Amino acid sequence: MTFVVTESCIKCKYTDCVDVCPVDCFHEGPNFLVIDPDECIDCTLCEPECPVEAIYSEDELPEGQEEFIQINADLSQTWPVITDVKDAPEDADEWANKENKLDYLER
Repeated sequence: MTFVVTESCIKCKYTDCVDVCPVDCFHEGPNFLVIDPDECIDCTLCEPECPVEAIYSEDELPEGQEEFIQINADLSQTWPVITDVKDAPEDADEWANKENKLDYLER
């Protein structure tokens, strides 16, 4: 089992989760974060830190978010590791509660 960053993170990219990760399994893209499933140790520390509730255990993913298991696995292989908290995008709060954001994911 691993943790997965889901659609809610797209265009929000809050990095609170990065600060608590003991194994540096987060990777950063232009407008999204992902978790490397091979590095994640299932410690659960990141999940409650996400202000938009975008992080779930792989076996507790909300319906319709299953494709993010593969998205996290794929993108974590090419995006750089992020270990430091950064400011969220200026419009992050505007995107926080929007749904159907997959088309906005910048790879």
